[in-house]
Amino acid sequence: MRNLATIDVALDEMLVNLAAIVLRLSKPELTRTPEARRALAQSVHQYGVCAARSSNPRVHELKTQLDETLKPTLRIVAIDGVKVS
Repeated sequence: MRNLATIDVALDEMLVNLAAIVLRLSKPELTRTPEARRALAQSVHQYGVCAARSSNPRVHELKTQLDETLKPTLRIVAIDGVKVS
């Protein structure tokens, strides 16, 4: 049983490190192309699958942050200087 706990902690640390890498790669200047956006979405989805099995709160917080990277950024649109949305 002790070995399982050690493995669990090691996996959680790997997930935290993986999330940090994916967060760095999610920057808008790196995800301009549709292919890059698809790759990011796939990485975030796969991370979520792995994170679902974790009980570590850091892993779940990072999952939330990664999910936010997939949401489109909102723009303010103006017509003749008047904000429309």
